[in-house]
Amino acid sequence: MARTNRKVKKRRPSFGLPTGVILMAGRGGVGINGWRTGVITGNGTLCGGLGDVPSDVALEEAQRAAAEMVQGLARDYHGREVVVVWDPPSEPGSWTATVVPAAAEPESEPESDPGP
Repeated sequence: MARTNRKVKKRRPSFGLPTGVILMAGRGGVGINGWRTGVITGNGTLCGGLGDVPSDVALEEAQRAAAEMVQGLARDYHGREVVVVWDPPSEPGSWTATVVPAAAEPESEPESDPGP
């Protein structure tokens, strides 16, 4: 009989919290077409693409999709919220962004009763 009450050890992600993003248009190898990404972390770079984003979409939409992907990685694997800030373009076909932890929202103080 198989045991079903085994404790599952939560595995740490093999990559650090994202610190930057590189977005590239129309580059890649054989069979790779469209928007490519590089997610920079404290211990390496994760390379991939924006599979659900067609290669002919506007830059702003590709940047939004890349930012959402990085925010999802940070949230799902590190339990952290991050903000993606796009840098001014420096070369054609390639854009970079800085990823910073989101500011923690201040806890609201309980409303005091002004009394009589």
